[in-house]
Amino acid sequence: MRAMSQSNNKEGTATLRDARRIVVKVGSSLVTNDGRGLDEAAIGEWCRQLAALRADGREVIMVSSGAIAEGMKRLGWTTRPHQLHELQAAAAVGQMGLAQMYESKLRQHGLASAQVLLTHADLADRERYLNARSTLLTLLSLHVLPVINENDTVVNDEIKVGDNDTLGALVANLVEADLLVILTDQKGLYSADPRKDPHARFIQQAKAGDTSLESMAGGAGSSIGKGGMITKVLAAKRAAGSGASTVIAWGREPDCLLRLAQGEIIGTLLVAPTQKSQARKRWMADHLQMRGAVTVDPGAVEKLRAEGKSLLPIGMTAVEGDFARGDVIAIRDPAGLEIARGLANYASAEARMLCRKPSSEIEKLLGYVAEPEMIHRTNLVLTR
Repeated sequence: MRAMSQSNNKEGTATLRDARRIVVKVGSSLVTNDGRGLDEAAIGEWCRQLAALRADGREVIMVSSGAIAEGMKRLGWTTRPHQLHELQAAAAVGQMGLAQMYESKLRQHGLASAQVLLTHADLADRERYLNARSTLLTLLSLHVLPVINENDTVVNDEIKVGDNDTLGALVANLVEADLLVILTDQKGLYSADPRKDPHARFIQQAKAGDTSLESMAGGAGSSIGKGGMITKVLAAKRAAGSGASTVIAWGREPDCLLRLAQGEIIGTLLVAPTQKSQARKRWMADHLQMRGAVTVDPGAVEKLRAEGKSLLPIGMTAVEGDFARGDVIAIRDPAGLEIARGLANYASAEARMLCRKPSSEIEKLLGYVAEPEMIHRTNLVLTR
């Protein structure tokens, strides 16, 4: 891989400086000081920087490992157990201390926090995915910093080393983050294992998803890859799917998060090849399996096309098909031509009840309000 050009350097600096929504993931070895218990000083440092980013107008989310390691310490276990129920018990005990530590340290800087426990199943089911997304975005709008961990007390196959790298990428996709920062105990990515190859080159910047990066990280079956750099490279590839770039950096680098936000390239920056808005809209435009459609009146057509507005229920005249909340559906003009498509906030049965109704009547009709729009403008792409 060639040395980074000046234009790439400018691109990388702009990517970091312009990031407004940032997901930060820290691994167990950092959080627990290599398994010796929660590292209060390190967590305090990250929380100080997170609060400063929040004060700078950026939205930040923390994805933190460490519950099982902290639980082992509290239970007096010196060896990581192999039995699933013991791992889950350790996670349940350790999660109490982990949440308490973040809450205490963030509160010292005037920042409210919230604990969010997720499983991959929450992010695979479309309705649960949208519910999790709505909760996180609401917390961010309230200036509350979510602290996310995998719900290790209930999962049966996700407890494995490096899994929170993937969770960090999934969260970045979930909230459409601009940047995923993976803080680790390594400086970043090298062209080979520097412990074995004295000629290994440090990779300061590359394109996320570049297949050569996976071989540099050691491959999934190598000793360096198990819970190591390969999971981070693959997480960066996943995050890039929604347009988020990724930084892999040493977690104890002084003021790492603040310097990154100022545009300083620390560690390895893996730039997403597609901007997040383009990636999301391209995915919807290319979506082949649509479960239904809504027909809208001429006024709604004008607002969608000329003004870039969201689709409100009052503009809908008919609903076709059987779709669920979160499905991609078509939007058709009065002549039946598809003009747009997007993610439905309400299922087809609910949408039929909402046709020609103002948003103020949604709760009266359905008994609840998911969103005031049928399709929000950020989840909508024009097709003609």
